[in-house]
Amino acid sequence: MKHEITQHDIMPMEEYGRIRRDHARKLAALKKNRRVHIGPDATLYFESYDTMWYQIHEMLWIERGGEAQLKDELAAYNPLIPKGAELTATLMVEIGDEDRRHQVLSKLGGFEETVTLSFAGHVVKGVAETDIDRTTASGKASSVQFLHFPFTAGQKAAFSEPGAEVTVAIGHPGYRHMAIMPEEVRAALAEDFD
Repeated sequence: MKHEITQHDIMPMEEYGRIRRDHARKLAALKKNRRVHIGPDATLYFESYDTMWYQIHEMLWIERGGEAQLKDELAAYNPLIPKGAELTATLMVEIGDEDRRHQVLSKLGGFEETVTLSFAGHVVKGVAETDIDRTTASGKASSVQFLHFPFTAGQKAAFSEPGAEVTVAIGHPGYRHMAIMPEEVRAALAEDFD
């Protein structure tokens, strides 16, 4: 399993343009089993080499920054590729109404530090990316957060057990919700481990 995208993995944009729509359809099918909705407004989108490969190509396609842009995209998205003993995810608060979104996020400072995966007596706590602080001094959270879930060998084995019930939870006082991870999602994510 590949854990890093390099310059050699990037297609020329002309070639990418020819496969872009077909690839987006294939990726949509893959992503279907890589997300978990938690409560009414939050979703965890579990990342992979494939999702990040697509994201980098899309950024290059849309922004047309070429070689100068590529270095920044690789630096931004490579950390979100699971490294064999972890799951990685983008946590999004998805509220269409701008006023309500602002109101909810203003009370969620630090919520990204309260995300857990619980299964078979284990609890794996999400660790937020530290590249920038995504909570303002006033306590307003960003609607997009990036998390790593580091696993021990025993936790990987327990999570990978067919039928293991995994509870995904956000424990922030302003947003306490949990969800049971669908089995097809658990099975897909177990493939991220080496």
